[in-house]
Amino acid sequence: MANDLNLCQFIGRLGADPEVRYMADGSAVANFRIACGWKGKDKEGTEWINMTAFGKLAEICGEYLHKGSQVYTAGKQRTRKWQDRDGTDRYTTEIVLEKMQMLGGKPNESAPPADRRPASRRQEPPQHHDDFEDDSIPF
Repeated sequence: MANDLNLCQFIGRLGADPEVRYMADGSAVANFRIACGWKGKDKEGTEWINMTAFGKLAEICGEYLHKGSQVYTAGKQRTRKWQDRDGTDRYTTEIVLEKMQMLGGKPNESAPPADRRPASRRQEPPQHHDDFEDDSIPF
């Protein structure tokens, strides 16, 4: 087993604010789910991935991540067994985070909307040529 690898990396958006709890020893645990979209030739969809962070990383997740935040995550996949109220065995698969990087920049409510930026900073839309055909694209 020494040559095995358990490493999962995802970029996605949070479906809700992280839930942060504290264990008896005072260390933090954060749980949240991210949505990762995928697109195939004929289909597209979204996978929801459960994330768990511990300690300082959990505190950072709870403080800075919010619903809709885009994040890069890396960690190990873990499946744990637990029992529901009826005593039935249940299983949860989650990613135990080792790394998390916030993406997308800091929201700034004071920034002017794109259509009210000064003309010097506005980007012109791409020019379309009538002689362009999709068949000329090599991919």
